[in-house]
Order: sequence, then C-alpha cells, then structure tokens
Amino acid sequence: MTDLLAPALDPDPRLASVVSLADLEPIARDRMHPASFEYVAGGSFDELTLAENEAAWRRFVLRPRVLVDVSVVETDTTFVGLPASMPIGIAPMAAHALAHPDGEIATARAAANAGVPFILSTMSSRSIEEVAGAVPDGVRFFQLYVQEDLGFARSLVERAAAAGYGAIVLTVDLPVVGYRERDRRSGFGLAVPLGNFDGRAPGEGLVTGFQALGAQRHVGLTWADVGAVRSWTSLPLVLKGILTAEDARLAAEQGIDAVVVSNHGSRQLDRVAAPIDVLEEVVGAVDGRLEVWVDGGVRRGIDPAIAVALGARGVLVGRPIIYGLAAAGEAGVARVLAILREELDITLALLGARSLAQLGPRHLEPGGPR
Repeated sequence: MTDLLAPALDPDPRLASVVSLADLEPIARDRMHPASFEYVAGGSFDELTLAENEAAWRRFVLRPRVLVDVSVVETDTTFVGLPASMPIGIAPMAAHALAHPDGEIATARAAANAGVPFILSTMSSRSIEEVAGAVPDGVRFFQLYVQEDLGFARSLVERAAAAGYGAIVLTVDLPVVGYRERDRRSGFGLAVPLGNFDGRAPGEGLVTGFQALGAQRHVGLTWADVGAVRSWTSLPLVLKGILTAEDARLAAEQGIDAVVVSNHGSRQLDRVAAPIDVLEEVVGAVDGRLEVWVDGGVRRGIDPAIAVALGARGVLVGRPIIYGLAAAGEAGVARVLAILREELDITLALLGARSLAQLGPRHLEPGGPR
C-alpha cells in the first residue's frame, strides 16, 4: 500500500509560525494519508493512557530558586557513554516514510545536527546501512524486535554493530500488538516497504509489518533469553518498556546498561501508568546500577528537566518528531529539537540551575504530581 507513504512535498509554509510542538500535529494531519496519521497518533483500547502520558507531566509543580548566576546554562550529557547536547533522544518509531519520503535519513540528519541520539527502528523505512551512510558521525542506536527467525534477528544486531551504531535498544513490551482501534477501523497493517527486510527470500519476509510484530508472541522472549541477545554483540544493551520496580531490578541484576521507562506510547496495554509517574520507583529500584531513560508524552522542554530532577538520564521524544518530519522533512525535525532546546535552556535558567547536575528533587514540590 504505497499510497500510505508521504508524497514528495515542499516544506509547509506554516512551519515558520510554529512556536510549540503542539502546532505541528494539525500540519501533519493535513499532509499525511489519514490512515498513516491515525497509526502514528493513536493508542490502544480506549486511549486513556494516551491522554494520561501527556497530562502526567503537567501535574508536576516546579520550585524555582532565584538570584542565581545563570548567564551560562549547560545541558550536555551522555547516553550510555555517548555524547548528547541535551538530555533528549529520538525514540524508535516505524516507517518514517509515512511522514516524508526521506524517512529516517532526514530524521537522523536533524538529530546529528542537533547533537542528540537517534534510535532507528527495526521496522524503519530506510535500512540500517542507508542511515549510517547518510549520517556517519551522528550518535545512532538500533532498536531490536527479536524476530521468530533468531538468525535474522542476530544478523540485524550484527549489521548495526558493523555500521557504527552505539547501542542496541531491545523492546520488551510487545509480545503481541495492542488492541489499536484506529488501525482496525482504517485497515492499516504497516504494509509498506521496510528497509531492513529488503531482499529476504519468499516465505522469509514480511506480509505486513504488523504480522512481523505479531510473531513476537511465538518468539517467547523471556529474561532467560536476554543474555543470549547480549551475547550477539559487545554494544551496550538497553531494555525499552519497563514500568515496574520489579522488572527494573531484574534488569540491573542482568547487567543491562540502561532501561527506558515506557508504555510504548500507550500503543500496547491501556490503563497502565504514565511513565513519568513510575520514574521515581524505577530509579530507586536500580539504585544507580544502570541508566534510566523515560519516554511518553514529552511535549515541552520543561519535561526533560523534570525527568532529570527525578533521576533519569534523559527523555525520548516520539510523535512530535514524526509530525515535524511530515511538516517539512529534516527542517521540521530540526524545528522540534530547536524548540525543545530553547525551552530547556529557559527552564534551567528560571529554576536557578546552571547545569543538569544541579537539578534534583528540591526543584519539584514534595509529594509528586498533583
């Protein structure tokens, strides 16, 4: 269904008037195929957690300090030892060509220019090697869905390592695809070209991306298998999809390098906690033994400041990146990252924090969100 892919469009003139990430969603809706837009925008079941992911951030109350010299504010950090200009990375998302024909290449270029990590999805429109060739100097991670064909899954990891990706991000919260009503109504099945599956022999490739994801159930991936995945590469291993202290402790005991506190953008199980609401629980459970990242509903530069204050290394941004890509390709993604950077700088200055290291629970009202 190539009609689901974005046509080659000039940048939307409305980009010049975009001043917040929220401004980009209606532009993306206008420019994407309706089913493709609903796939990106939608959640699962009643989409209660989809709304909660954003609302939870807004319940935190900040405690600013004044009369602090904030003439210079530093936002540099690292993710699994690799540099980032701010505590923000781009979350893995499938098939960027749904939003723009340049796909992940445009997104990765914008990320590299902004100095933030880009995570390439297994289900990407462009291949591991294409993205690496286009952005050789950018910090790139590879997100892995373990395929039923374990040999093929291992080959994806080995290809990523050979192409200079800096970590493997193993998604662990998709044994089955969530009940996504928008996609069921539209008939969307991610039946679009996927770069990492090109050239597979008949019977070995995809019918649709959703069928490939559905095969996760038959993989039967458990904690006992995480060590096997780790044995495929010496790259840092990140587990994405942790929502409880119990699983966070198991990750630490396994020697995992980082976890992403995530509910998969509320695309899997509805009525679960917003990731930011369980961040403190996870940070406390791992007790510094690994890095903690968080995603879900990040829409303001205030949000990464809250996450860092609660003990996270940083946040991952998802849907707004696709909306920016749909609006203007690389320039649209660059606009998203520039807005977040400016908002973060302003937030730190107004909190009286000269660097990320100075952020802490003292900058948040006690008792958590209201």
